[in-house]
Amino acid sequence: MLTKADESGLVIGCERRIVNAWPAVATLMVGDWVLRFANGYSGRANAATPLSYGAELDAEMLDLIEELYRADGLLPSIRLTPLVAEATRAAVLERGYRVKDKSFGMIAPLGDIAPSEEAEFEMEARAGAEWIAGCAALQTGVKTHAGNLGAILDRIRLPAAFATWTIEGEPVAFGMSVAERGMAEIGLICVSPGHRGHGYGRSIVRGLMGWAAAQGCRDAYLQVEQGNAVALNLYGSLGFRQLYAYETRILD
Repeated sequence: MLTKADESGLVIGCERRIVNAWPAVATLMVGDWVLRFANGYSGRANAATPLSYGAELDAEMLDLIEELYRADGLLPSIRLTPLVAEATRAAVLERGYRVKDKSFGMIAPLGDIAPSEEAEFEMEARAGAEWIAGCAALQTGVKTHAGNLGAILDRIRLPAAFATWTIEGEPVAFGMSVAERGMAEIGLICVSPGHRGHGYGRSIVRGLMGWAAAQGCRDAYLQVEQGNAVALNLYGSLGFRQLYAYETRILD
């Protein structure tokens, strides 16, 4: 059984690896916080995130965060994870930051899961133009911008896998994984609306877990919106459990 210290180590391990697995276009360090900017594409890549337990923000640092994000044409955004000091959490709420979304960090042991040998599962080490365009087309809002997605993916410097599930030559599902120091993030899982309900998303995730295990990773981790029941059921069936909860708050 994992101890509280073990769990805490996993939380900080995930949060620090996310910075490399999903790199922003520009990054600044402010104390124990990383400020990330990516033209508004993705909440994680356009928010201030704590990287140490008990991370604090005083009034001057909050002012700076708000100034920098507004100068970039973005609403100030702060991820309140378990790493945030309670006084800082209270200060963010007092300033009027409202909830943008709530998510879970989930983790699963990889064990001896084998790489996928299914013919429909295709994988490449770099995100090609077709993969980026196909994935972007299945997103909503600002996430449909393939150029901004490509700008993030082009900055990945760690071992990565970009997976596609193809039916009769048609790409119908996508996903990606990035491996770092024994852990692999899984993300961007999306399935074409006309092909949902057939287990393709599950096959993509399991295939990426097999790739991660082959890379020597012991755990896979991911982040998912708390209200996404379909995704939560899928990940739970593949052995993922909730490790921590967090919320992203923005200031209008």
